[in-house]
Amino acid sequence: MTLQAQVQQALAGLLSFSSGDERLDIVEGGQRLHCRLLALDSMACAFGELTLHSDRLTGMKPAQLKKVAEQLSTRLTYLLEPISPIETDATGCVVQMRSNPPQKDADSTSYYELLVAHTGTLSLTRYTRPAGQSRQTIPAQVTREVFTRLVGDLSAAAG
Repeated sequence: MTLQAQVQQALAGLLSFSSGDERLDIVEGGQRLHCRLLALDSMACAFGELTLHSDRLTGMKPAQLKKVAEQLSTRLTYLLEPISPIETDATGCVVQMRSNPPQKDADSTSYYELLVAHTGTLSLTRYTRPAGQSRQTIPAQVTREVFTRLVGDLSAAAG
C-alpha cells in the first residue's frame, strides 16, 4: 500500500477533533512520514510540521537536491501560495523553498517553508511573521484531499 493510501486510511480511522495533537507516523519502503495533526473534521485538517524522510534523498549533493526542489515546485501548485526554491545552502546541503509570493495583509506575512535536506528529509511548515516581530509557526489548514495529495507528491519527489 502506498504512503498516500496509508495516510488516507489513517485519517479515516481517526475521530474528529478541534484541538489536540494526534501524531501520524507511517513507514512505507524507504520512506517515513511524521506529522502532528492539530485538528481534523470530515472535510479538512490542520497540521504542524509535516516531515517525510526518504533513504533515497540521504547524502544527495546540492545540485540533486535542487532538482528535487524544482520538481516539487511544479507539483505543489495547489497550496495557498505557489512555492519555489529561494536558496541553496551548498555547505549544509539544504534547499530552502518558500511561498512566492507570500500571503500578506496589513499586519503580517504568512508563508510555507519547505526544506529539502541531504539528511533525507523533506520538511514543510507554515509560518507567520507579524509586523516588527519574529516569525512563528502556525497550523497549515488544508482539506483532507489536499493533505493526502501533498503526502503523495512529497513521496513521489523523494521516491
